[in-house]
Amino acid sequence: MSTAQHLDTVLLLCSREFPAEHGRWDGGFCGPGYHIAELAVFDGFRGGDCSEALEAREQYEAECVALSERLTKRWGLPVPVSLYSLLHRSMGDGEDIPEPWRMLSARVQDAQLWQTDERWVALGGSPWGEESPFQLLAAVTEVDPP
Repeated sequence: MSTAQHLDTVLLLCSREFPAEHGRWDGGFCGPGYHIAELAVFDGFRGGDCSEALEAREQYEAECVALSERLTKRWGLPVPVSLYSLLHRSMGDGEDIPEPWRMLSARVQDAQLWQTDERWVALGGSPWGEESPFQLLAAVTEVDPP
């Protein structure tokens, strides 16, 4: 997908109603107060080629930067956040972290946040570890970050 297509997906999610139940849609996950779009996923680590993984990492980082630039033009500078503490609080301390923040913290280390009129937009694109898939995720939510 191109940066323009990623942007279109984010903007569509900003205008879309939130469902009453947690579920999956053809491009990601959704539930009360949130949508998460899997903009791009590369899971070539399982038996994959290291050079292919390095190339995928570079591509996903470039896509994340390009989309971030487009979102910044629209909503101003993002707030960078580490999601590590949320993952630790959820898994280590057993705290109930609301969605989409729990799911995002389990999938990406860091995110950029923009606040629109009534919603938060989060963009993350880094894996947790060497064996984790590269994912470019966008979330649109009315749930404040914990």
